[in-house]
Amino acid sequence: MTVETIQNEIRDVGLRATPARVATLQLLREATAPMTHADVAEHLAKFGVDKATAFRNLNDMTEAGLLRRTELGDHVYRFEEVRHGEDGGQAHPHFVCTTCGTIACLDNVKLTAGSLRESDKIGDVAEILLRGLCNDCK
Repeated sequence: MTVETIQNEIRDVGLRATPARVATLQLLREATAPMTHADVAEHLAKFGVDKATAFRNLNDMTEAGLLRRTELGDHVYRFEEVRHGEDGGQAHPHFVCTTCGTIACLDNVKLTAGSLRESDKIGDVAEILLRGLCNDCK
């Protein structure tokens, strides 16, 4: 994906396509798992982006619908790109290792039709979080 494409996507949601926002979205697009503010700020520091700017940009792009903010049970917000594909940008399940804390996106895991009917009786499912031992820890 080109820088120009990322700039246009940021502009399309009504935000200025600053170098810090472009770098943030590019970083999260390349990430294999959601990233904390601290992780993002650390990676962007080499581009001269300070922690406060990283935090504002993460929140601005979340409000604009480019990013998703999730909390995986440890009271730490993590950010990831909203992928507009077959799922229409819906949240996907995550796996968290209870020993080492590794987080993995489970993009292809979906609720079955029966599970969706059961959950619809209670409300809308916003997120699914699976906990267990990763292959390295088991």
